[in-house]
Amino acid sequence: MRSTIIIILTLFSSIFAVQAQQNDVYKVLEVQVFKDSISNKEVQLIDVRTPEEFSSGHIKDAENIDFFSEEFTNEFDKLDKNKPVYIYCKSGNRSKQTGEKLSAMGFKEIYDLKGGFLNYE
Repeated sequence: MRSTIIIILTLFSSIFAVQAQQNDVYKVLEVQVFKDSISNKEVQLIDVRTPEEFSSGHIKDAENIDFFSEEFTNEFDKLDKNKPVYIYCKSGNRSKQTGEKLSAMGFKEIYDLKGGFLNYE
């Protein structure tokens, strides 16, 4: 009985440690913090909206990698996983999903713009 409890506690500890580690990788930033973080710095800034949305306006120096594109994963594989990546979409939904994918792909630091591009201006 005692060994069963220890195994269960160890399992729960491992699960929570992995979740905490993933949360350390992906962070949602308030607009001003996001702006300060990307201003006057060379960063990996990615807009995950469609090319049409991107062409109607985007953050300066952002690269467009369409969330819905078949090349989505291949395009992110070209980035440096050890350098911070800043992502945004229109409202925050696609960038949140992107953050989860990037975390699973091994990116070490992922920063998402809270509220997306709609909240940026």
